Amino acid sequence: MTTVPATGDPAPIIRSRQRRAATMNGGLILLVAVMALIGLIYGFISFGESELIALTLLVPGIALVAFTFAGFFTLQPNEAAVITLFGNYKGTDTTAGLRWNWFWYARKKISLRVRNVTSQTLKVNDKGGNPIEIAAVIVWRVVDTAQALFDVDNYEAFVNIQIETALRDIASHFAYDHSEEHEPTLRADADLVSSRLQTLLQERVSVAGVQVDGAKLSHLAYAPEIAGAMLKRQQAEAVLAARAKIVQGAVSMVETALRQLSEREIVQLDDERRAAMVSNLLVVLCADREAQPVVNTGTIYQ
Repeated sequence: MTTVPATGDPAPIIRSRQRRAATMNGGLILLVAVMALIGLIYGFISFGESELIALTLLVPGIALVAFTFAGFFTLQPNEAAVITLFGNYKGTDTTAGLRWNWFWYARKKISLRVRNVTSQTLKVNDKGGNPIEIAAVIVWRVVDTAQALFDVDNYEAFVNIQIETALRDIASHFAYDHSEEHEPTLRADADLVSSRLQTLLQERVSVAGVQVDGAKLSHLAYAPEIAGAMLKRQQAEAVLAARAKIVQGAVSMVETALRQLSEREIVQLDDERRAAMVSNLLVVLCADREAQPVVNTGTIYQ
């Protein structure tokens, strides 16, 4: 047991630490118990004529064998048994198979297997104050059985509550998908957000002897009341990005056309005619609809 002083509390906080229990191989004890039982039966038969001797051998022998059989317990792979004596922690047995300990020791089994938890979908505010829906998948397992059973009231409920708390904390430090100065966002930087969520959650659940092996966001969306408005904003941003790309390509094409006309001496254009051509080409290339040709029967100056 490790004593850690608590800030502002005169009484120290006792932190449990897992240690190995002094249990025995159940197969060997079972063999001894069976041989003892056979010996009792043989003795009872041999001294059956003497009732006093028979009872003297039989009663204590049966009681001893019964107490011996009461001490057997089995463990599956990745399963542990926490051994206590009148509330005092005596150790943890993690050896799979048939095990034995004195019957007056209490045994509580606890799973060491990896657990997969999908959190509830939470409605929280991101860094910009926008309401969003968020959920995560957390992979965790117990690594210290003493802390899991004795340092928290219910380690499974404790982990679930800390998952919700960590999700709310992470969401408040990141914007959903739009931030200033190229800051990471929940949508664009999922790996970074997951890594920070795992680190934060590990700090919170370490007191319960739990190790977090993975954390990933499983659901991320705007809350229904602002989803429509945010969709329009995303559509507008997409349209602007597409327009910028179209204009960039159109300018490049116009530049190439004017250069080739000049190099091949197909037509001689003054500044005014060149400006008119650039205007017409940009209209044709950047228009949303198919351009309608206009036939000019005069000249640009009439």
